[in-house]
Amino acid sequence: MYLRHSTVRKNGKSHTYWRLVRSVRRNGKVKQETVAQLGELDEQGRAKARALALAITGGREQTELFKTESASNEPVPVKLDGVRVERGRRFGDVWLGLTLWNALGLDAVCEDKMPRGGEDISWATMAAILVIARLCEPSSELYIAENWYRRTALEDLLGVCDAKVNDDRLYRALDRLLPHKNALQTHLVERLGELFSIDYELLLYDVTSTYFEGQAERNPMAKRGHSRDKRSDCKQVCIALVVTREGIPLGYEVFDGNRTDVTTVQEIVDSMEKQYGEAKRVWVMDRGMSSKKNVAWLQSTGRQYLMGASKEELKRFKDQLCDQSGWTEVRDGVEAKICPEKDGDETFVLVRSAEREKKERAMHERFAKRIETGLESLGRRIQRSRKELERGPIERQIGRLLGKNSRAAGRYDVQLLDEPSKPAGLRLEWSTRTEWDDWSHRSDGCYVLRTNTSDWTPEQLWRTYIQLTEAEAAFRIHKTQLSLRPIWHQRADRVQAHILVCFLAYVLWKTLEQWQMRAGLGNSPRTILDELGSIQSTDVVLPLATTPEREVRIRCVVRPDRSQALLLDRLGLRLPRRLRPRHP
Repeated sequence: MYLRHSTVRKNGKSHTYWRLVRSVRRNGKVKQETVAQLGELDEQGRAKARALALAITGGREQTELFKTESASNEPVPVKLDGVRVERGRRFGDVWLGLTLWNALGLDAVCEDKMPRGGEDISWATMAAILVIARLCEPSSELYIAENWYRRTALEDLLGVCDAKVNDDRLYRALDRLLPHKNALQTHLVERLGELFSIDYELLLYDVTSTYFEGQAERNPMAKRGHSRDKRSDCKQVCIALVVTREGIPLGYEVFDGNRTDVTTVQEIVDSMEKQYGEAKRVWVMDRGMSSKKNVAWLQSTGRQYLMGASKEELKRFKDQLCDQSGWTEVRDGVEAKICPEKDGDETFVLVRSAEREKKERAMHERFAKRIETGLESLGRRIQRSRKELERGPIERQIGRLLGKNSRAAGRYDVQLLDEPSKPAGLRLEWSTRTEWDDWSHRSDGCYVLRTNTSDWTPEQLWRTYIQLTEAEAAFRIHKTQLSLRPIWHQRADRVQAHILVCFLAYVLWKTLEQWQMRAGLGNSPRTILDELGSIQSTDVVLPLATTPEREVRIRCVVRPDRSQALLLDRLGLRLPRRLRPRHP
């Protein structure tokens, strides 16, 4: 995707509008398709972004990060035919990544937790390299050391020459960073709250998995389990993530790969409250966390919750589903109804969605068609058989067919009967259950929420629950944009450190997202990083006319094009013009 702008004249004035576009191929031709209109670059937006930029940078002007030579008015003759440009480096994206790293105070907290000792390069600096690389171009430590770092301007920004950045030092930086996971999380919660006035009273909690390449034999947490990545052939670990309603992360925990979601609730709630205190929070979870044990524990400890209920809970409300009174429209095509418990402290919310109903019926029809096609084919094969068939293999085949299409398996009553008059000795009979069809027709598109909060409306409860998509989006960003998967590390501690680096990169990602949203530039940090990543730093070499063997080397930042300049202006940032190489 790309940022593009267009200028429109209205009433004698020029207006510049930003839009997010992507390249698509249609009928053999590549065209640009608008994904989102990002709005006009007005003065008010620039002012807001500039104010936020000052808050992020601590009130410092961006150019203060760089020292420039004092200007001299004395002219120096230069040999024009010898002027050349050397040492082009990616500058814009790593400069922005370092700005975010420092804005969150991660430089200071890492220096505090990993004070400089006898090493050439501080571990805090190496940690910054790992996280900024994960944000800008996710890759392995070996690739960072042998390729990525030397192509960027981090050498000038951090004062670390590329010869000092090797895979061994990066691996040891992972080992040094890991013990400070909780301290980093606590610091980030406080700093993000200062920058964006985040409300931590409602927390979204979800679990995902990420798989390993290799056997991971030295990692006792690496086990086979339910894979969200469709890689049941690989070992995995499970990751539980807690975020705010805006998707800002609060913390995470890593569990064994065969751990079920429902068993993690008490541990993650206790962990977060031990770290951040027992405030009055509302925990939002999906139905995979819902169990009688968890609900009883949350209620007995006085914690508030909102979670999806299991499908079985829906059958308790057959009459309410048929009753058309009491429904409230919470969005186009979505209705909700409160169903308080008579003898308990819980409130249940029935929700029905027209889009979800259409989707579920289409799924049932597809699976039902597969089952019927398979049963008909199996029945014909049994009838045509000229020899006696064994019951066991056929029953297992029926079981596999129903198991692969489990969403519609309950619709069918399948029997394998003895038939002595036939050569096969068996006969397949099947029929549909009308009660299954009746319940499916009534319940498709419906689901149940359960909560112990009593003063929320159906709309508030539903809108709060669907914010779980922020947790799902967080996992998606971790896995795709930050390459959390697959994990190539085999040692348990290196796996934990890899996940921590991805978590820190995600915090930088969300900080940039919040920043650009407040600047009216949409919510695609990758687009911002890609646009600024094409801004380079270079060395302009000027051979002296009077002394040909001598040269003047000026390290500077290439001027951004118009689109990049408008983008930087909207964010309230200024690129430095000159750089001075700094080496230890």
